[in-house]
Amino acid sequence: MNLKSTALIALAASAMMACQPKQQVAETPSYGICPDKFGKVEVDGKQVQLYTLVNKNGLKAQFTNLGAKLVTMYAPDKNGNFADVVLGYATAAEYAACDNEAGKGEPFFGATIGRYGNRIAGGKFTLEGQEYQLCINENGITSLHGGFKGFFGVVWDANQVSDNKIEFTYVSQDGEMGYPGTLTTKLTYELCDCNGLKLTYSATTDKPTIVNLTHHSFFNLAGDSAATINDHVLTIPAESITPVDENLIPTGEFMPVAGTAFDFNTPRLIGDSLVSEHPQMKLGNGYDHNWVLSSEPDSCGLRLAAKLVHPASGRVMTVLTTEPGVQFYGGNFLNGTQQGKCGKTYPFRSALCLETQHFPDSPNHENFPSTVLQPGQEYKHICVYKFDVEK
Repeated sequence: MNLKSTALIALAASAMMACQPKQQVAETPSYGICPDKFGKVEVDGKQVQLYTLVNKNGLKAQFTNLGAKLVTMYAPDKNGNFADVVLGYATAAEYAACDNEAGKGEPFFGATIGRYGNRIAGGKFTLEGQEYQLCINENGITSLHGGFKGFFGVVWDANQVSDNKIEFTYVSQDGEMGYPGTLTTKLTYELCDCNGLKLTYSATTDKPTIVNLTHHSFFNLAGDSAATINDHVLTIPAESITPVDENLIPTGEFMPVAGTAFDFNTPRLIGDSLVSEHPQMKLGNGYDHNWVLSSEPDSCGLRLAAKLVHPASGRVMTVLTTEPGVQFYGGNFLNGTQQGKCGKTYPFRSALCLETQHFPDSPNHENFPSTVLQPGQEYKHICVYKFDVEK
């Protein structure tokens, strides 16, 4: 094992140290969205609601059962000032509108993505000799994030277990968005006292199917009204990416990142890389690619996926996962027309996503890790977004 691998394992281990639930505070911090102002609407006959988690250090996260979405995430800066570091909307009505009416905002803000995160070419795959046609919802060509009404657009059942833990469950029926099998999914969000937001996914099926669940928060560690993520410093421990074609579908190859704009093995200012003329940067209009993680998993199966630092505020976010890849999306489709919380608009590249996952279009590439789930098996995926401060 080389020194770099040792250092990455040490970083991942330190990020999870003491990440166990402790006695929770009884008083909820005052910042955040008021449930009364969030309002209540119905989607598919089910009421959309807001839920709040808090830990002993004052971190606060809010969720809605529509898409099991993270609505707010308050983290402190180097001076102890809390700010919301995720993009989103302030009301249930806005979330319902963007999920159910074409062109009404960004449906993936903070969303749970399924059944299949990322893209599937032509919306087609073959499983055990049978070809399946999925919902096509991107450019008339691609199935993206599970279809036009993937897991991000349905109302989940919610069970708030404690001040710092909530469970969401959803049963996706056989044939929904074209996917085979009835899939029963459970997602637990836990706001640990180590300041980690831990996501634990599990799923079972009654027929052979494919599954690739992920989380789609748009992060800006300066706060959700900041103009850019170009001033953030990013680390991704990966020796290669899965390059894409003009439709952002993987070619099936593995492209080494060494010497390119995609090499984040050492901390790199995001803005410095965006001037690159690399063909992959042009295809994605910036970063919208899957990195093949090279960090070693710890004893809990968690590996370092990314580390994001905002030097001006001192906020740090470390991403840990059990998955083999992470999609770094640089907010290339934000364009200033998305109006979010408190009337704020979200300009080009004002946030980024770090989506831990299996690889895009895996069912159509035998050399990619399998996303097939069989009856009697359990899909498991853990992701941790841990917040710290560098002074």
